[in-house]
Amino acid sequence: MRYFGSDVVTVADKLVDAYVDVFTTPPWEHQDPAETRSAFRERLKADAQRPGFRAILAFSDTGEVDGFVTGWTTSAPFRTDRAYSKVTERLGLDRVGELLVGAFEIDELGVRPRARGTGLGRRLLSDLTATAPGARAWLLTWHQAHDTLAFYRRIGWREPEPRPGKETDIVVFLSPD
Repeated sequence: MRYFGSDVVTVADKLVDAYVDVFTTPPWEHQDPAETRSAFRERLKADAQRPGFRAILAFSDTGEVDGFVTGWTTSAPFRTDRAYSKVTERLGLDRVGELLVGAFEIDELGVRPRARGTGLGRRLLSDLTATAPGARAWLLTWHQAHDTLAFYRRIGWREPEPRPGKETDIVVFLSPD
């Protein structure tokens, strides 16, 4: 099911439950579930107000969210909160402007453990990026999320080279050409 802007708050409880289920298990098991729940709920409210915010949720037969993807078009100036400063450090401001600004940013993609291996993550990502501006999309993930890195590589997402000596603990991916 697709949601645009603040419409996503109508299913926020179910989305937050799925987010916590995904992002407090390996390799993110160091995250506190209560803190993760609270922080994501607040961030979701703010992110849903971003111009161009979109979300796609896949529901199970029992009405729970099995998978989700959220994002928006990256605007200028490029943000410096969260992990964005690491993106700029890794790629440099000029390349950030060239590669990321104006492209669709995948903010969150998650599939509950019970639904993994079904192609759901690929379908969600493909559905959300199908209408990306200029067919350009990007995302970032943590360098220790080895299964996640392998997933993006396997489905054709590519990593722009970091500036020499500017590797960080995040990895940036660009959508397939």
